[in-house]
Amino acid sequence: MRLSSVLAPRDREFFDLFEEAGGNIERAASLLEQMLADYPDRSQLARDILICEQEGDRITHDIIRRLNETFVTPIDREDIHALASALDDVVDFTEEVADYMGLYKIEAPMEQAQRQTQILHQAARQIAAAMPRLRGFQDISHYTVEINRLENDGDRVTREAMGALFDNGIDPMVVIRWKDIYERLESAIDATEQVANILETVVIKNS
Repeated sequence: MRLSSVLAPRDREFFDLFEEAGGNIERAASLLEQMLADYPDRSQLARDILICEQEGDRITHDIIRRLNETFVTPIDREDIHALASALDDVVDFTEEVADYMGLYKIEAPMEQAQRQTQILHQAARQIAAAMPRLRGFQDISHYTVEINRLENDGDRVTREAMGALFDNGIDPMVVIRWKDIYERLESAIDATEQVANILETVVIKNS
């Protein structure tokens, strides 16, 4: 039996799990966008986002377990670990935003937060679309360039949001709460760019 045929099922498992993680990120970001678009009427979506976060943990655990069990991996071990971690970060930060909305008893969303969730969802869609191309180490620059552009947009919106908080004489406790939420949203968007950078590195190394 050829060595490649022995390794192939394991190869497929890694790529399957990465695609699953991409889909899970897209779902979590979509739910957060819906939640903030119609908040507090759709605050119950926080529960569904928590389920996505738990699913992300399960996928990450499966990837790391397979990594520990597999002698020869389809891509460098450190890249598998880095990609799994970055994908998990996106969902973790997304869930933290949903959690903070309830924890801080937010009554209505800020417009900038809604715009950040839209950017996050767009970036998550790009990740989900790019992930199947990793299997054949196909060019993904179309997706990574768009994620980088979206991350720049996210930075700009975050700066505007922070400026508006301190300009409008808002109650200091409200400022602290929204600052936390904006920072988590920014971290989620930044994490999508980290995923894009790792994907780009993997494709370049293996093409």
